[in-house]
Amino acid sequence: MLQTGCLRILAFPCNQFNNQEPGNAEEIQCFLKDRKVKFDLFEKIDVNGKDAHPLWKYLKKEQGGTLIDAIKWNFTKFIVDKEGKPVGRHSPNTSPKEMIKDLEKYF
Repeated sequence: MLQTGCLRILAFPCNQFNNQEPGNAEEIQCFLKDRKVKFDLFEKIDVNGKDAHPLWKYLKKEQGGTLIDAIKWNFTKFIVDKEGKPVGRHSPNTSPKEMIKDLEKYF
């Protein structure tokens, strides 16, 4: 678990984007362990479609996307405040460093 102040990073593997995450839970864990990843990792889920996880349905409803609300690619990032309210959404190509100013509002 990585916590910085009150920041917590949660990751949800998803294989809905060009089969970028084909591994099972054990394979994903080994991949991340080898790279010394220290954030919270959850089970692989769907983020779009009829089988989308309820959390992701909620995040998309509260923080719609550009043109459509669907998650368009892996690494879409949401900021959720301490009360559990989604307060920001960032594209897959937004660097975490580019999010610092948005994140600092919630420390």
